Amino acid sequence: MNILFLSIGKLNNINDRGLYTDLLRQFRDNGHNVYVVTSRERRLNKDTEYINEDGVHFLRVKIGNITKTNVVEKGISTIRIENLFLKAIKKYIKDIKFDTIIYSTPPITFGKVIRFIKKRDGAKSYLLLKDIFPQNAVDLNMLSKKSLIYKYFRFKEKKLYDQSDFIGCMSQANVDFILKDNPEIFSQKVEVCPNSIEPLTVEKNETKIMEIRKKYKIPLDKTVFIYGGNLGKPQGIDFLIECLRANKHDEDVYFVIAGSGTEFNKIKAYFDNEQPINAQLFSQLPKDDYETLANSCDVGLIFLDKRFTIPNFPSRLLSYMQASMPVLAATDINTDIGQVIEQGKFGYWCESNDVQQFKEKVKQLCNEEQREQMGENSRLYLEGNYTVKHSYQIIMNHFK
Repeated sequence: MNILFLSIGKLNNINDRGLYTDLLRQFRDNGHNVYVVTSRERRLNKDTEYINEDGVHFLRVKIGNITKTNVVEKGISTIRIENLFLKAIKKYIKDIKFDTIIYSTPPITFGKVIRFIKKRDGAKSYLLLKDIFPQNAVDLNMLSKKSLIYKYFRFKEKKLYDQSDFIGCMSQANVDFILKDNPEIFSQKVEVCPNSIEPLTVEKNETKIMEIRKKYKIPLDKTVFIYGGNLGKPQGIDFLIECLRANKHDEDVYFVIAGSGTEFNKIKAYFDNEQPINAQLFSQLPKDDYETLANSCDVGLIFLDKRFTIPNFPSRLLSYMQASMPVLAATDINTDIGQVIEQGKFGYWCESNDVQQFKEKVKQLCNEEQREQMGENSRLYLEGNYTVKHSYQIIMNHFK
């Protein structure tokens, strides 16, 4: 099959590790012709280019800035994406007839591209639903349901669902939410197609663990909890700070927070003002150092803002599972990530407004024997449920 994949993600190299590159390699390795249309922000000062890299065709389209910019520019750039993508497709790959279009959210503004390819080629379309917008912005008080902006994006969201022949959701809670919130959707076209990766073998090398912990002054004799990733409004940084504050006198634990985002300065202010002795904050680490450090920690942390009504399912979970780490998730009550973690017996969950519960779960995870068993369960659950082979098969079941 000829497959067209649309994404605004940074797909720099097909051999990079990630949700989409891992899945696209699976399609390539199974004999499909893969064409990727992805974005290239204006700040990079690079023009649109079309190139074949390791058996995958990349069309990188120059667009406006949608990250590290103000809300106005981000909004305008997001609205213009579909026209820029469509123009580039008509110019660079106009002679390719596509059998399948696969695309992910965000954004929800691929409608014109999907409509054009479906009408021209008779292609089937598959949406990988990774983000439920604009409701997530409403949950965090970033948009009002009365605003014209909300109504515009809600219209685009509904059009996208209508144009999608199949919708793959990250979890069952996502399926349930989408069908309840959009009763006009035919339920049989919505299914679970979870976040997935091609798992690497992660060796727990004691020498490397000692070296990296010494390098970054992380104790060898404490249970080390790591949060790695975005530090923005969706993570509920105020609660994360409360948790660090509640555990700052616990001599058995150590917290590593590594990431960046719109709320980074807020958590940095906490570290600057209170200087906790059992925690460190990193904004940037060399890629190899970060991966070695993350794999040398004992427990992975996930945070989500308590206000969410949409069921997020952070992909960060998979990197912890790959490293055979138990997971402690502090989230809202609408996501089912906590149910998955506890039913799979590879960690604990608490609501992200209950500091005492978080503190109790931290204490439970200081039990080394229990932690090791949970770590084994974590890796096994990943291999049994969240590999790209699973996602590939789920998608291909519709196109055989």
